[in-house]
This record gives sequence, structure tokens and C-alpha cells, in this order.
Amino acid sequence: MARSRTPRRASATPEPVVETVDGGLAELMPDRDRTRAWTLLIDGAPQSHVDLDDPAYLSFEYQRRLGHVIDLTAPPGKPVHAVHLGGGALTLARYVAATRPRSTQQVVERDGPLVQLVRRELPLDPQARIRVRSTDAREGLAKVPDGWADLIIADVFSGARTPAHLTSVEFLDEVRRALKPGGCYAANLADGPPLAHLRGQIATAAARFEHLALVADPTVLRGKRFGNAVLAASDAPLPIAELTRRAASDPHPGRLEHGRPLRDFTGGAAVVTDASAVASPAPPPSVFR
Repeated sequence: MARSRTPRRASATPEPVVETVDGGLAELMPDRDRTRAWTLLIDGAPQSHVDLDDPAYLSFEYQRRLGHVIDLTAPPGKPVHAVHLGGGALTLARYVAATRPRSTQQVVERDGPLVQLVRRELPLDPQARIRVRSTDAREGLAKVPDGWADLIIADVFSGARTPAHLTSVEFLDEVRRALKPGGCYAANLADGPPLAHLRGQIATAAARFEHLALVADPTVLRGKRFGNAVLAASDAPLPIAELTRRAASDPHPGRLEHGRPLRDFTGGAAVVTDASAVASPAPPPSVFR
């Protein structure tokens, strides 16, 4: 149900759209620098940015890093089967559709009213082969056929925290089941000092995937501040050199860790199970100021 909405005016400047969704107060804020671009916020926390005229444009740092993984999952332009756990404004699904036409995609987004808001205000290209399911991410993943996906992206936050049941080794067993041999899993992880959650997530992924890579701002990896880290995991070797180059050349350069240094980074953290799983830590209020 809408809490408030600013009426649209017959002007060149779009107005914000504000509605209550299951996850809280959703705001679609127009980007003053890009004509048909919008930022989605939930309870004041930025979630997604979409440019309807240029869906291949990724504004958020962590989404660009996930975009690098998408780019390197298969040869340029080749269609893929992709599963997105967490939809937001469907930014990455739009990116795949724009950069890999004829791809077939499934988006699992629990917040039905949010999906309705995004579909109404930021409509998808009708030619894009994107199916959106309004259900829990793990329940939606369970409906993906065995070995169907080339790529599974997890970007799920509830109240700015990743739910506990999406952090366990049992969850990754479902990811592996749905991936094709050699397919890639990518996750947006958020943590801050002392990085206990991030270390546990790497240890858990290492228990199920042979090849891992982690990209983040160096200050985040040093435990100096709260931030996002993008984890890529596969049974096949990852394109480490190209991921490293792209991370380093980003407007906000990131550092890539892999191999023995990344496993050492876990510091002996235990593998997370359904029985021991907890939600990721909440970001400090200063993150969104």
C-alpha cells in the first residue's frame, strides 16, 4: 500500500516515487545527471540504480564488480541461463539482457509489492526473457532445474542484512545443484571489522567450490571500514587476470584475492551450517550518510 507519492508533473524533471513495500519504505529517486535513471532506496539505504536508456550502465561499485563476473562468465555476447537471488530494481537482470541478448533469466525477489513498484515505474524491455518470482530466495532456487544455470548471483538483503539461511553450506549445496558444470556463483557480501562474517562466508564457499576470488576495496579487506565484497566461486578456473585488471581499473579501485592468500584470510573460520547460521551484520548508520 502506498504511504505517500508525489504526483507527477508535466515537466522534464521526474518526481520521486515513495511507497511502502514489504521490506520498508521504498523510494525511487531520479538521477539528476541521467535523463531516465533512478536510484532505489529501502528505508534510506541505497539498493539499486537503473538507467532505462542505458541498462548496461552500472553506477554502484559492487554492481560493477558483479558485472565483471557476468562479462567473463562466457564469451562476449553469448546468451546464458542466469538466476538472480534478490531483485531490487532488476539492475543486473537488465544488464545481462543488454549485454547478452537472448539470455534466459530467473529473478527471485521475495518482496512482491517491490516487484510491482519496479515493474510499473521502471518497466522491463518486453523482449527481455526475464521471469520474476515473488518468493523466498532459497525456495525459489529449489525450483531451478538441476544443472540449468550458467550463473547464479546472490544479492539478497533484508533490513540491510543477508538472511541467515542464505549463508550456509546447505544453501551452497542448492547453488551447486542448480549450476551447470563449470558454472559460476557470485555473491554480494557486506561486512565490517572484524570481518567475522566475511571470513566465514569464504570458508563456507571453499568447502563447496575449488576456485574462489574475492574483490573489495582494500580498506574493507583490511578491516578498516564496513563495505561490500564480491565473491566469485566455481568448479572451473576463474579468469583471475582479467578480474584483477578490471577491479584495479574501476573508478573505485578494488583488490582481488584468490588462492592460498584468500584461504589464509579466513583465519581458520568455521564452515557455516544451517544450525549455526546468523544474518550478516547490520551496517553502521554512518555508511548511508
